[in-house]
Amino acid sequence: MTPRRYAQVDVFARRAGYGNPLAVVHDAQGLSDDDMARFARWMNLSETTFLLPPTDPEADYRVRIFTTTTELPFAGHPTLGSCHAWLAAGGKPRDADQVVQECGVGLVRVKRDGERLAFAAPPRRRSGPLDEALVTRIAAMLQVPRNDIIAHQHADNGPGWVAVMLRSAAAVLALKPRFGAEREIELGVVGAYPAADDRGKVGVVGAHSGGGDADFEVRAFFPSASGIAEDPVTGSLNAALAQWLIGEGRAPTTYVAAQGTAMGRAGRVYINCADDTVWIGGHVTAVIGGQVTL
Repeated sequence: MTPRRYAQVDVFARRAGYGNPLAVVHDAQGLSDDDMARFARWMNLSETTFLLPPTDPEADYRVRIFTTTTELPFAGHPTLGSCHAWLAAGGKPRDADQVVQECGVGLVRVKRDGERLAFAAPPRRRSGPLDEALVTRIAAMLQVPRNDIIAHQHADNGPGWVAVMLRSAAAVLALKPRFGAEREIELGVVGAYPAADDRGKVGVVGAHSGGGDADFEVRAFFPSASGIAEDPVTGSLNAALAQWLIGEGRAPTTYVAAQGTAMGRAGRVYINCADDTVWIGGHVTAVIGGQVTL
């Protein structure tokens, strides 16, 4: 058993308690797969990460990302949170302009964007429209008419997301999904905000995060040990959504997504597409620092 530096951060929010929490274990050399998985289950957060020396000479550090049930090759809020923790612990990137993270999908670039960090969205492993039978099942899960889903897409960039778009942000917030046997589906839902009344409602929530008004409302549902859970703010999903929405002209090249509103959170994800790269940004707030013995 070795004492190791430990941090807990809140990602995609300026204030603790309004984003998506992440546990980060530094200097994880010597921990087995089972050690990491057991600690992640014990933490009972959506993800726990373990920082290691890189194996790729172009990377600054390597991260392994565990949920309570499995290891992920990539996830968005663990990328920003791990980078923030690595820098706060004295990490020095090879390139002053960016940090290079090594993870299961390869190398992911992270840059400073003012007060925020932003990662370059990795390529999607699968894209394209969903089968109609699956869309029908998703509509039943969400308890909405099939015609309320105006677009859909595979959004797999590590986690196996599928995504559907509803007619409005209000429709997204009104969802009361019912999950039966559909526990293999990792589902993201997105809806746009109009220019008037609905933006005002989010502005009240948005004031807590300092992010201002949002252009889209996003919700994410995924399998968990206890059944189906909702994720407060999801970087990987927002990365794939941005590639889809911008690529099809459904969103501008710069926009803000709100997520977590239905859970009492105030997550804000800042998307910017420049030079064919989609950057996914957000604030990271340090909450807990210390050490764990593992």
